[in-house]
Amino acid sequence: MPHTKITLASIFVLSALILGCQSISKPIEYTSQKITGLKTPESVVQAKDGRIFVSEINGFGKDGDGQITVIDALGKASIFASGLDDPKGLAMIGQDLYVADKTKILKITPTGKVSVFVAAESFPVTPLFLNDLEADPQGNLYVSDSGDLFKTGKGGAVYKINPQGSVQLLINDTQDARIKAPNGLLADDTGNVLIIVDFASGILYSLNTRTQALTDISEGFGGGDGVVHHSNGTMYVSDWNNGKVFSINTKGDVELLKSGYQAAADIAITKDEKYIMVPDMKAGELDFISLQ
Repeated sequence: MPHTKITLASIFVLSALILGCQSISKPIEYTSQKITGLKTPESVVQAKDGRIFVSEINGFGKDGDGQITVIDALGKASIFASGLDDPKGLAMIGQDLYVADKTKILKITPTGKVSVFVAAESFPVTPLFLNDLEADPQGNLYVSDSGDLFKTGKGGAVYKINPQGSVQLLINDTQDARIKAPNGLLADDTGNVLIIVDFASGILYSLNTRTQALTDISEGFGGGDGVVHHSNGTMYVSDWNNGKVFSINTKGDVELLKSGYQAAADIAITKDEKYIMVPDMKAGELDFISLQ
């Protein structure tokens, strides 16, 4: 499926989102190198102090063998938290790390203490496949449920979780059939705009979280997995199925940034905006794409 350009109206929305939600801390010097030997890495996020956290599923569907690995500024990896099930999306709020783990949301303190922040029964409907996790400046979390990916293809949904752990349904496949297997999320400063990339359709959407209006932005991203942005307005989208990472400029032009991955999962951008971090799930590696 060919890529389509962002509509003019969507450009205005995205420009406001990108300019509004970027908060650049002091640049962190990090000598990038490919990190190998990871156990089914799915998501990555960098803390303000420069440390990089990677979720490792390990054996898919096997409870208790998942973990979070932390990588220091010298590239040394160590286990930060273990005993998880199938950890996927990661988000930082303050010093705490939040993890989408199968059907629940976990909270991990700076010391590595793990607790359940939102249990499966706290959702309006029991989640099937919690996937990406995003945070806004107000301390709200957004989580995608990719639904029954491997059987019916039903049950896709996106939720908002407030700082107290209360869950609100934003949109699901019953409300809008275009929501098939929502995956990567990107929120603006206000939480009024949420960018969603769908794993099943490869389409990038903009969701107005107040009105539930869903707008097509671009398509052709295969197994769309992660979506992030640079302060210059460029967005980046990973394609898990085809092992690719794309860039989308403010004019809506889509370009292939890098290919050749076995499974480009949930990407992130470093705090200094010098690199896109790409967990290659099937290869067991964390790659760094230079943006310089």
